[in-house]
Amino acid sequence: MSLARAIEAAAARREVDAADLEAAFGEIVDGRATPVRIAALLVALRTKGETVGEMVAAARALRARARTALVADDRTDDTCGTGGAGAAKTFNVSTTAAFVVAGAGVPVAKHGNRAATSRSGSFDLLEALGVAIDLSIEESARVLRETGIAAFFARTAHPAMRHVAPVRQELGIRTLMNALGPLLNPVGARYQVVGVYDAALLRPMAEALGRLGGERALVVHGSDGLDELTTRGPSAAALLDGGEVRVLSVEP
Repeated sequence: MSLARAIEAAAARREVDAADLEAAFGEIVDGRATPVRIAALLVALRTKGETVGEMVAAARALRARARTALVADDRTDDTCGTGGAGAAKTFNVSTTAAFVVAGAGVPVAKHGNRAATSRSGSFDLLEALGVAIDLSIEESARVLRETGIAAFFARTAHPAMRHVAPVRQELGIRTLMNALGPLLNPVGARYQVVGVYDAALLRPMAEALGRLGGERALVVHGSDGLDELTTRGPSAAALLDGGEVRVLSVEP
């Protein structure tokens, strides 16, 4: 019933009640929804435009079913972005940056996946470097404690996403699911740098991170369309700091 109510509200261009949407995504990732109903909800949400509350509700449903681990260091950071650099065909900036951050002494729980639209996803790069990507979440957490950096494969942390993946692939358009990755770190990293594929996501992503327990995060989008900080001009950004969000520009 929650899924039906969520579809009806979104199709009528109303914000979906948070409890209804969380329950609806629960039905989806528990394998209790048909592909047609999954597609109906995702397309209706995209057509009306997803809100911060809807992002948070969907993320909570997925977090509740995720494989997670605890880490002792409260400074733990993540550089997971949404992906979607499009025609730019950049190298994998977020993963490269993760090694730089860890080298500076900040623990990094790098959450990510294989490429969907870019040339190289985080886990394509890590696999090419010889990093074992088939570790359990607990094993990755141990590596993080021992070395200060570890990879957390989204497919391992969120196996329930398999119920949505075929629908997303067949739809072939961006939906709410494309924005959820940075909200689903399996060790609950409270510090993040997040690149987004659309400047319209800057403030919503920062606010969603704050509602989900984030302490400090920088959400960025390059003026040239990159889902990263760009070196070719200013980047728009939203900074979450202690519950407050402000928009700013970052110059190279």
